[in-house]
Amino acid sequence: MTTDNSGLVQARALALLPLIVFLAIFLGSGIYHSVIGTEFAFYQMKAPVAAIPAIILAVLIYRGELNQSIETFLRGASHPNLILMFMVFMLAGAFASTTSAIGSVDATVQMGLSAIPPAFVLPMLFIISAFIATAMGTSMGTIAACAPIAFGFSQATDIAAVYAIGAVVGGAMFGDNLSMISDTTIAATTSQNVQLRDKFRVNVWIAVPAALITIAIYVFSIHQTETIQSKDFNPWLVLPYVVVFFLAFSRLHVLAVLTVGVVLSGVMGLITQPEFTVIQLNTAIYDGFVGMFEVALLSMFLGGLSTIMQKEGGLDWLIQRIYSLTRLFKVGRERAGEIGLSFLVVFSNIFVANNTVAIILSGDMAREVAKEYGVDPKRAAALLDIFSCVVQGLIPYGAQLLLACSIAKLSPVELIGSIYYCWILAIFAILAIAFRFPRLKSA
Repeated sequence: MTTDNSGLVQARALALLPLIVFLAIFLGSGIYHSVIGTEFAFYQMKAPVAAIPAIILAVLIYRGELNQSIETFLRGASHPNLILMFMVFMLAGAFASTTSAIGSVDATVQMGLSAIPPAFVLPMLFIISAFIATAMGTSMGTIAACAPIAFGFSQATDIAAVYAIGAVVGGAMFGDNLSMISDTTIAATTSQNVQLRDKFRVNVWIAVPAALITIAIYVFSIHQTETIQSKDFNPWLVLPYVVVFFLAFSRLHVLAVLTVGVVLSGVMGLITQPEFTVIQLNTAIYDGFVGMFEVALLSMFLGGLSTIMQKEGGLDWLIQRIYSLTRLFKVGRERAGEIGLSFLVVFSNIFVANNTVAIILSGDMAREVAKEYGVDPKRAAALLDIFSCVVQGLIPYGAQLLLACSIAKLSPVELIGSIYYCWILAIFAILAIAFRFPRLKSA
């Protein structure tokens, strides 16, 4: 019996190996080529190809028939959340490609340059992205709408693309974390049995100061020293972005918002650009699909991979180990509990690359940790949401970074250091645990 139990524990721990193999191949290749000076080092190994050995390994270590393991992988790869993500990728690519083809990106950038001093481009990108994400409740839709504009600003000024895109991703994660309609907010509050407004009251005291510090860094960072003369532009070409911006506040589904953006971009192109034809519109939309295929395929591969790891008990094994480690923390009962539940969601997110799924996976165990260590459920919900958004905004194989980098032609690893908000939010969350802030009034 002991042997069986030991074998079971080993098998569950082994279930985490496939993702480690993927990271070793993908990141290892990028690091190696960086060291030897290869240009575009992290593009030498295509991420979906790096995922194939990990998928094969996951199927082989599955404790069941081969056909069952394949069916498990396919169920994970075709999960409704992943299908939604796939559609967002495709429509985001179509929207970005079409607006670029008709000149909307250039027109929007020129309008911005005529109204915003270059020194304030980065803070404005962060604020606008945060505003849209809070309204939409999704970081993906926000990045799809704002990343092309940010990339356009980087090309019109001497602001590096990593800073402009980093500001958009940071703002998107701010809104995803605080929005009342965000799936992460709903998952966190539901798992801890608290009201949305109660979690918000804790969350806002951590997230808003982090956002203000981020904005201050952007304001006082000198990325542009000379004024850029704006060029003439057709204001009608800005309309697709204006419409998408306002539709973000209508509670319309993100797929509908992006579809409207694509259709309106095509119509405006046909009306305002005599040389823009229906065939060119068709090509622009298809090129957008093709440009997003790699990242969409990788998301589906990782979805299937994480489902096998979950089915095999790998994530359960990880969560149990972290839970047992909370007993070793000698930092006060409540602090130990908050550290433990934060680690639960951090490592779950690292292995599933989806902040909502990570909260769902670790939510029940986090609730038990909170109850055992006397952690207020409102704080538990806020910390789960915060740390899941921090990790999701920083892992190079997460959907948000993959989408942003696909639009801006950047390496996800290169972008990580420029997403200031997520790093600062992590620091504020750690300080909140250390100093027990904010202090909650007894009910």
